[in-house]
Amino acid sequence: MKIFNIKYAIALIAVAAFTISCDDDDVTEIPEASTNFTGTFVQQDQMGRPGINTVFPTTEADENEFNVTIPSDGIARWQPTFQAKVEALYDAYGATYENNIIGLDLPTLTTALSLDVLQVAPNGSGPTTYFGGTSNFLTGRALNDDVIDVSLILLFGGQSGARFNGDGGTPNLVSDNVGLEAGTTSDSFPYLTAPKF
Repeated sequence: MKIFNIKYAIALIAVAAFTISCDDDDVTEIPEASTNFTGTFVQQDQMGRPGINTVFPTTEADENEFNVTIPSDGIARWQPTFQAKVEALYDAYGATYENNIIGLDLPTLTTALSLDVLQVAPNGSGPTTYFGGTSNFLTGRALNDDVIDVSLILLFGGQSGARFNGDGGTPNLVSDNVGLEAGTTSDSFPYLTAPKF
């Protein structure tokens, strides 16, 4: 242990001596960084809508396949799987899906979810939000959007948005019960406050 400490001290002194002996003539300019987009890139993950890639695929192999599915192929490949998964969840509770709070039937909702991308409104119609009612659905994500609760409401909330909210003996399936911590976002860059440990 003492030998290691002595070697470490000698190395530290050598670095300090080198640093002290450098003058302006010894400093070289660091070249500007450049971005190189040549080569072949491989998609590794899809995360347009949090939780979709981890909840709906049935197996770990399916999850990995979903993550590398080209979004334009998502509906054809995954919509039937997603719909079957939701139907199985309802069967487990002895219930059937009813059109959700924005009027989507199960095939339409699972089609939207299997295309795991966030739409953009290029003409600026409406704010960017995960859920802003029937005219503003899944157009992006604002920092304060509770995307998991929105997904749960769309899946299990029924026409009122509160079908499985824990009342009347029903399980609470419309919320993960994790709220946004106060003071975690701001109106100026970088928008998120420093993490708390």
